[in-house]
Amino acid sequence: MRVIVQEQAFDFAAEADRFSQGAGGAGAIVTFTGVVRDADAGGLAAMEIEHYPGMTQKALEEIATQAMTRWDLSDALVIHRHGRLEIGAQIMMVATAARHRVAAFEAAEFLMDYLKSRAPFWKKEILASGNTSWVAAKDADEDALNRWSQD
Repeated sequence: MRVIVQEQAFDFAAEADRFSQGAGGAGAIVTFTGVVRDADAGGLAAMEIEHYPGMTQKALEEIATQAMTRWDLSDALVIHRHGRLEIGAQIMMVATAARHRVAAFEAAEFLMDYLKSRAPFWKKEILASGNTSWVAAKDADEDALNRWSQD
């Protein structure tokens, strides 16, 4: 399991290849990459992502460990960037490996939902106008995360 929080861009193909090479015994590997997008078609110039290094690393390692155990993964990878990210830039990558595809897909979705809703990152939109605004939590993201609650 690897959890990486970094400012610099990552090479998705190289990371996916490295991950799959180390996923011995897995019957399924799932990868996902999130990118900065302009939902308002021309309104967004960039995204600024802030975090507290020690707290963020620890929180991401804890959630990745939960995913490893809950879905019996053979491996997991979480990469999340911080700093100023332009439109089209990769924000994060999740990869999971398991014996069966359902476990790999569910674990990847769980990690993505956590990263979107609960990971200790603060996102600020920098608009083309020069104005800025903090990104608020969305009900849909909370609902997605809540589906993983264990009874």
